[in-house]
Amino acid sequence: MILDVIHYPNKILRKISQKVLNFDSSLHTLLDDMYETMLAKNGVGLAAIQVAQPLCILLVNIPREDGEQYKEDLLEIINPTILESSGEILWNEGCLSVPGFYEEVKRFNTITIKYHDRTGNECQGQFEDFTAVALQHEMDHLNGVLFIDKLSLLKRKKFEKELKKNGYKVV
Repeated sequence: MILDVIHYPNKILRKISQKVLNFDSSLHTLLDDMYETMLAKNGVGLAAIQVAQPLCILLVNIPREDGEQYKEDLLEIINPTILESSGEILWNEGCLSVPGFYEEVKRFNTITIKYHDRTGNECQGQFEDFTAVALQHEMDHLNGVLFIDKLSLLKRKKFEKELKKNGYKVV
């Protein structure tokens, strides 16, 4: 089922997500619905809070060189924690909750995270480049942080100006 993606400036996006404790069928349904929603909205990542579920859940599915996203590449990340980070990368980011706005954000180039999979197994992985950027972007959502919060004052003003021009109230 395709879920509604909430947009900035909706206050729900600022909520801190709660740890997942039950790895049951309702979690599996949410993960499946989030995946379907992410693909339908042409996203490469989606956090549960973006579909109004304040849970520490995120998905990332980076397209391959042919531009396609394959389900076997899907990362379902639950209760993530960054263990190590290194390097810097600038990436032109966008967000399904901030449609139509893209800006460069500085992120770690390589991260190691621990997390749970959909059945509750503890996992650990090292990720780099676009995958690391996408994971950090989605993990920020779990803490109520949007990529626009990381912009310089000048770029933030540009964003707010565009938002006002499109009839939105800036918060």
